[in-house]
Amino acid sequence: MSRITNRETLLSHAEFPLIRRAREIALVTIENVLNSIDPRRIIKSKVVLKRNLLNVNGQVFDLNSFQRIFVIGGGKASGSMAEALEEALGSRIEEGVVVVPERTENIFKTSRIKVHGSSHPIPDERSIAGVERSLELVDESDERDLVICLFSGGGSSLMALPREGVSLSDKQKVTELLLKSGAAIREMNAVRKHLSAFKGGQLARRLYPATVISLILSDVVGDPLDAIASGPTVSDSTTFSDAIYVLKRYSLWERAPETVRKVLHDGAEGLIPETPKGDDPAFKKAYNIILGNNRLACSATVGELQRKGLKTLFLTSSIEGEAREVGTMLGALAQELAASGNPVQPPVGTVIGGETTVTVTGRGKGGRNQEIALGAALKIEGLDNVVIASISTDGIDGTTDAAGAMVDGKTIQRAKKLGLDAREYLRNNDSGTFFSKLGDQIHTGPTGTNLNDLSILVAL
Repeated sequence: MSRITNRETLLSHAEFPLIRRAREIALVTIENVLNSIDPRRIIKSKVVLKRNLLNVNGQVFDLNSFQRIFVIGGGKASGSMAEALEEALGSRIEEGVVVVPERTENIFKTSRIKVHGSSHPIPDERSIAGVERSLELVDESDERDLVICLFSGGGSSLMALPREGVSLSDKQKVTELLLKSGAAIREMNAVRKHLSAFKGGQLARRLYPATVISLILSDVVGDPLDAIASGPTVSDSTTFSDAIYVLKRYSLWERAPETVRKVLHDGAEGLIPETPKGDDPAFKKAYNIILGNNRLACSATVGELQRKGLKTLFLTSSIEGEAREVGTMLGALAQELAASGNPVQPPVGTVIGGETTVTVTGRGKGGRNQEIALGAALKIEGLDNVVIASISTDGIDGTTDAAGAMVDGKTIQRAKKLGLDAREYLRNNDSGTFFSKLGDQIHTGPTGTNLNDLSILVAL
């Protein structure tokens, strides 16, 4: 299945045979990897029904034990997950609702599970409506019922239910501040959980005594269960005090709405109950199972590169930090490969995965993968055998409609001919505009999955 819609344009920018070949390898690898990590494939391989026994990644549940099965959830991959689960369970599913990004709700073919479109990355009224529709289905569930939850990256924004004392506009303001601050996703979610009536284990408490199976695709480095989609069915390891610390660390405390500061302060003082912790009885009947993560995506990438005859370096699936600095590191590695063949003699494909951050100080349009690519382009200027591509596996990088970008040793020269100052675009956080003008954005559209980011370095 072809995923990259502007493949020929990206190949046309190669001025040297080795660069064209490296671009071909990177693009075909990305397409094949996105197909291999499609949630439908993951669900079909790891969620198997035989007679009445449901095997979920090695854990077995007897469906004869349950009177009804409901499905709820949200995230960028939840629509694809719902399709596959409905195919597996069919009429055994009573009803369901999953919340997906707006304008993707009509691409999923389900009958028993309704697909609800919502806003991302800033929640809106549809985010609240999606949660309310889900809760209406399951609020009367009891010990005879099974609730299967489908969670993936993006769920924190797509599913919003502000707690008492916090308005939607309050939540929107805090989310916008955090997104621009450079805070890591775990830090953002520590705040969001404590402003929510749904996240941080509160859904598990609300569903108890029903049995809950959460099928999870992780978009958080290290796979901390309570951070993925803000952990609606997982005991929360963070506190109100942690949420305050995050806002103060990034100089956001005084900029946050007064109502938000009051709720967090009251919680830290014990005037508002904490999110559920590990000793809560609700978690005795909640099973949280990770079916896919960034390591899965990286491993698939390594396999693809090896099939193309390249030696491979899989550096990490846990990269974090400022995106442009990660790009500089990748560029420095490319320089070393080209100059000395250290640490591996080309042809070689190098893979890193994870999720970087962008501290927004400019007014441009871009995303973390395009900042990685722009940082790398500045470092590899002049090389004629190296290509670096960086993408978000969900197909949407930052505030653009691109998945990421591709660069080579001639990218900066091409930019100069067009009068584009790469350093100025980087300073203004305007990588999206830079690569749009060059025609080097990678376009896939929404992929229906979300397993963090992938960066590929091909040196021939």
